[in-house]
Amino acid sequence: MLAPRRAALVAALSAALALGVPGSSIAAGTDSADTHSADVYVSPTGDDHGQGIARHPVKTLQRARDLARARAAHADGDLTVHLASGTYRTEKPLVLDARDSGRDGHRIIWQGSGSTVISGGRKVEGWRPVHGRPGLYSAPAPQGLTDTRQLYVDGVRAQRARGEVPAGLTVTPTGYTTTTDTLAHWRHPSDAEFVYSSGEELWNVERNGLGQWTEPRCRIAEAEGTTLTMVQPCWDNSNKRVEFPDIPGRSVSMVGPGHLTNDGKASYIENAYELLDQPGEWYLDRSARTVYYMPRKGEDLHRADVEAASAEKLVDGRGTAEAPVHDVAFRGLQFSYATWLTPSRHEGFSEIQAGYTITGPTGWATQGLCGFVEGGTCPFASWTKMPGNVSFTYGKRIEFSDSVFSHLGAAGLELGTGTADTRVSGSIFTDISGNGLEIGGVDGRTPASGVEVTNNHLYGLPREYHGAVGILNGYTQHNTIAHNQLDHLGYSAISMGWGGWPDKIGSPATPNPSHDNAVSDNLIFDYMQMFDDGGGIYTQGMTGTSLADGEKVTGNVIHDQWGLGKSVYTDNGCTYETVEGNVLYGASYANVASRHTDYRDTLGNNDPTLVKDNWWEEGTSDGDNKGLVTTGNRIMTSPADVPAAIIENAGPEPAYEGILERGVGALSVPEAPSRVGTSTAGADALYATFNPSFVDGGSPVLSYTAHALRPDGTEAASATASAADYKRLAYIRIGGLPEDDGPFTVTVTAANALGSSTASLPSAALRPTAATVLSDAPSAPKLRTAATAATVAWTPPKNMGDAKVIGYRLTLSDGRTIEVTGRDALVGQPSAKGMFRVIGGLTPSTAYTVTVAAVTAAGAGPAVTVKATTKAG
Repeated sequence: MLAPRRAALVAALSAALALGVPGSSIAAGTDSADTHSADVYVSPTGDDHGQGIARHPVKTLQRARDLARARAAHADGDLTVHLASGTYRTEKPLVLDARDSGRDGHRIIWQGSGSTVISGGRKVEGWRPVHGRPGLYSAPAPQGLTDTRQLYVDGVRAQRARGEVPAGLTVTPTGYTTTTDTLAHWRHPSDAEFVYSSGEELWNVERNGLGQWTEPRCRIAEAEGTTLTMVQPCWDNSNKRVEFPDIPGRSVSMVGPGHLTNDGKASYIENAYELLDQPGEWYLDRSARTVYYMPRKGEDLHRADVEAASAEKLVDGRGTAEAPVHDVAFRGLQFSYATWLTPSRHEGFSEIQAGYTITGPTGWATQGLCGFVEGGTCPFASWTKMPGNVSFTYGKRIEFSDSVFSHLGAAGLELGTGTADTRVSGSIFTDISGNGLEIGGVDGRTPASGVEVTNNHLYGLPREYHGAVGILNGYTQHNTIAHNQLDHLGYSAISMGWGGWPDKIGSPATPNPSHDNAVSDNLIFDYMQMFDDGGGIYTQGMTGTSLADGEKVTGNVIHDQWGLGKSVYTDNGCTYETVEGNVLYGASYANVASRHTDYRDTLGNNDPTLVKDNWWEEGTSDGDNKGLVTTGNRIMTSPADVPAAIIENAGPEPAYEGILERGVGALSVPEAPSRVGTSTAGADALYATFNPSFVDGGSPVLSYTAHALRPDGTEAASATASAADYKRLAYIRIGGLPEDDGPFTVTVTAANALGSSTASLPSAALRPTAATVLSDAPSAPKLRTAATAATVAWTPPKNMGDAKVIGYRLTLSDGRTIEVTGRDALVGQPSAKGMFRVIGGLTPSTAYTVTVAAVTAAGAGPAVTVKATTKAG
């Protein structure tokens, strides 16, 4: 349906250019056509005193809206608002309400040219070198810019200045005491923000934050001497979350701990002039109204388009239950350069999960705790959702197609409460600080229903709030998420449902209105690149009233997960989900999990779930485990085992595959890797592991280089691995380290065809030592067989000797030895929950013995043995 419209628009655009019509993207036509057409014409060079016709377009979206509102009453068909090529800068959002709806079955269509940008940015100009700071430039803040969290240079996001916290920290009820008064002498310490990155504990990488899936942020309120006072209520909401008096350590929210872990240690500090030390970093001095930036190699600030995100909302559809916004379409548009300032204020970013936060002065004690504490707000788990830079509430028959959501500072698109019969298709979501697309809510109001999200590409996100997800779907009905591609994501790809956490204390999941939602035929890969305990498709809470109307997860191809989690994750209280006909491989921990007790009665059954006819590596046998039914699943050794038609059907359909080749923004070097950890590799060597760069700058990452630094910051040695080798091993060995020069920190750079990234933040310091004590043997081995393949599973050893595990060695009775490597192999107890790998090339009806030994720098330790016979062919 879209192709003819797009072809007609392109033809008209060509005619307009041929006629030399100024400020117009459509041929002028005749005066008669202008007079009688209800369509509205807009151009960045237009004039709001104009008539809004092809020869006299208006300039602003707001004026176009008003004209469309007036003309719609007399239109006898769809009314199109034609937006010419160029950038429409808006200080205030385009606000739409019921008056801006289509009428009598017709639509209001906001039609772009494919290069039409709706921008909340302000251009930063007048750059000059900063005296005494080589490589640093400054420019006056644009008129009207009071604050921002994002800066872009030629469409490439710059990094807020960041670095290590320059002092030791000890937690107090209101903040910290520090080992030095350095922060008190900074220009504006109250601009600085502490960031608490999580993820699993891995080697000497610390787990901070509020759960392995979170990254809370709180700003400094005041620095006086060695006393830091943090802003409220962010500090209390992150440290005083009420806990059950009879369940030590269990927060009443049941999502993560009651306070910042690891003694409140911050992973790094961000947003201060004193932290400007790497190309690509920037800082806004609000009191001096000055923007500082260190250009990357090749950037010329006198020619570059530098944009500071200023507006917090670009489009705001404000329907109500009684008067919804309806029958409105947006086509061929790009939504860019919007920010979100709440995390910079006193609320901060006290994360719960997937971009939801605890807010308000007593949020820690009451928000979303209905039924569990006195004064708890209802319903349970109704925390504060991250807003969208483009949003609709009570929107019906809304359409977004052939559009781009990029360079955004909150969630990209929010289809909130009361959204119905709405479609998002053929669009790109990338370079977004938080969630890509949000559907519905969890606040007990009217659920979203009939939303179709199809044939979109979501990648390279989240850029700032790294616990956010690609698609967030709350309590909804009859929604379809299908034929999308989601790749290179920091955390989970698709998150469905909510409210299942009470099963952690033996209570039933929170009742909710969800039913008849489908997640099908999506292609998901290279996800969970930063954090852990998530999934390719993650579902929480009750999904329906039976398997018939519960959530259907079908036909998806999900592979190459980095963090610990599951391909399809049925988490707390997930009830009545069907997982059928998917292709699942390259997981870290499990393909489909988890099993949860159904606490709606006292029978001791599990939450009803059907896992059927999937291609996977997990190898769980068929059976009915008290309502958790597993049947007809097949072990795969590689994608070649799967019928090609199944794999080819996943992802965008043929008519939409062009979006996968469409670039957004300028090409650039990759983003720096994150969470660097080290382990001894012998007396003169270290192993380094890190999270890969999931934002590749539009050009694939080719290699990684690990740099070992002496205490004085000079480089002692380095080592490089190809991106493919690093993905396979999950570590780089740095040799030639003189013992007397240590201890060493390690930073990592990523390189693509355009060059190398800036360096990552450094690892903790470590001195190499000789490794002589072997690891204990793994435990709990299992061998799950098919006819020609088997899945071997085991639990990592509790005692790893005097070095860390870097892999496992499988020895088969047929004479083969298989070296098992990868990021999941590096995670030791107590974080590691299990390991598995598939062995192919087996003979039917044959007995096999497999031994499993852990490998460290000291060598292969003692093995555990398991035996089984393959099935008949």
